[in-house]
Amino acid sequence: MANYLEISKRKSPNFNIKTFVIIIGVIGLLLTVYIAYRASIYDKKLFSGSIIALFAGLLFESFRVSKSWKTIIYVFIAAYFFSLLSFSPGKHVDTYSFDRKLEIWPYSFIVFFAFIFAYAHKDEMIAKLNEGITLLLSISLIYWIIDYSFNYQNWFSIIILTLVIIFTAFSIINALTKIELTRFVRLILSIWSTLIMFALAIDNIIKVFSNQDIESAIFLSHGLYIGLQYFFLGISAAYIIQNYMLLAAFLPDRNGNYKNDLKEIKIEHIKRYSNKQVNIGSSLLCILYSLIIYGLNYKYQALPRNTIIWFMFLTFPLFLQLTNILIGRRNYS
Repeated sequence: MANYLEISKRKSPNFNIKTFVIIIGVIGLLLTVYIAYRASIYDKKLFSGSIIALFAGLLFESFRVSKSWKTIIYVFIAAYFFSLLSFSPGKHVDTYSFDRKLEIWPYSFIVFFAFIFAYAHKDEMIAKLNEGITLLLSISLIYWIIDYSFNYQNWFSIIILTLVIIFTAFSIINALTKIELTRFVRLILSIWSTLIMFALAIDNIIKVFSNQDIESAIFLSHGLYIGLQYFFLGISAAYIIQNYMLLAAFLPDRNGNYKNDLKEIKIEHIKRYSNKQVNIGSSLLCILYSLIIYGLNYKYQALPRNTIIWFMFLTFPLFLQLTNILIGRRNYS
């Protein structure tokens, strides 16, 4: 009898967990059916072409990083159930609008998917940085400021611009000299790179979502162009979340261990920044390539600033690899 009770106790937790999963699954299925029913009543399309292109980019990058469809399915299920919370009524909202909740739901799902995947694959997704990448980011930020026609008529803008010039000069000097990459230098360059990536990502989000839907495009080429922007945004979605978490970690929380947390995030920034010097010739090539591409685009406005910046991030490493093959120099990284 005692043995039977002992066995029952061992099995009960698994049974409870299984039961809980089944209940959640049934509730999720019923909610899905109800959502589909209400969407048909409102004659509303759940997923636009833009949302599909956005998720396709996120899915593409998720598989490239994890290389496991099983992992992606788990993340998909978790994100799906969390996204259903977007249908819950708000605390300070007098009128409940299911129509409005229906519009928010796809975006809520994508945010949860990106957040869960970024957290689960934190080590794999934290970009490994070096002087060359920071140099390219700094030049891109300067181009962004010039193209944006930054307002220099208030003290806040002047302070921001001054800081940008100081840290950009610091990154250029490091890329063009053999200054030792101490722990402090790597920490500064890592934080600076993260700030730039996050700022450019926010601008990219605003610019992409200011586009019309793919279905509204008159010409196929325009629709493909819009879809490509959403696809690239999907690719970068998890990295945007990752950079946000790296920056948010510097803010104090309520656990009372801010000193230890600060020490850990500093170590994480230092570890992800290479202590190897980049080739000075490659740094000069980066400056030359950036000035030509950004200069031509500024003059002729062939592409929006967010698109040309991401174009630069994609093409320069390929251009540099091709140059290294042709002239036999070592890789930029």
